[in-house]
Amino acid sequence: MASLDALGQKIRSLRMAKGLSQQQMADLMFVTRKTISNWEAGTRMPDLAMLSRLAKALDVRTFELLDAISGEDTPPCVIMVEDEPIILKGFMHMLSDTLPDAQAFGFQNSNETLVFAESNRIDAAFLDVELFGESGLDLAKKLLAINPRINIIFLTGHSEYTAEALALHCSGYILKPLTPEKIRQEIEHLRFPVRGLNP
Repeated sequence: MASLDALGQKIRSLRMAKGLSQQQMADLMFVTRKTISNWEAGTRMPDLAMLSRLAKALDVRTFELLDAISGEDTPPCVIMVEDEPIILKGFMHMLSDTLPDAQAFGFQNSNETLVFAESNRIDAAFLDVELFGESGLDLAKKLLAINPRINIIFLTGHSEYTAEALALHCSGYILKPLTPEKIRQEIEHLRFPVRGLNP
């Protein structure tokens, strides 16, 4: 029942943030006002098809509503994007050792990363700036379009990308080599703090 209450509160806060009454929301979704009221009160739960329509009406991703249902037990999700396999493998070991309570996933290219981001909430993304085929800066823009509250931390061997990274309001900028200390420092100063993401 707690998960229904959390979902109801999430729906209500998102609806109110959009300035919609329950009736206006009902009209957008082609349901009754009573249905919206039941969802917000936590007495009923929308099915998966309705969750998808609800997310669209509220301009959020479906996983944001699903996260409200699952509660706070979901471990933080951290990704690493690096196109060199050997470097990625080493970085992933370091990330897992430094952030043992997080789920860590590694990717070698933008396409895999974006597919993952579409269906998973990512709390922090460590992005190599110089990726094969696309820059990490361009990937960051796409990830931010999917989830504006993702913490982007750039990795690079060059300092000349700093201005562009800052223009994206990134959470951090690490000059290689990556070390556990640098990971800890960035995690302690995230733009959007993440519950359970403790180095």
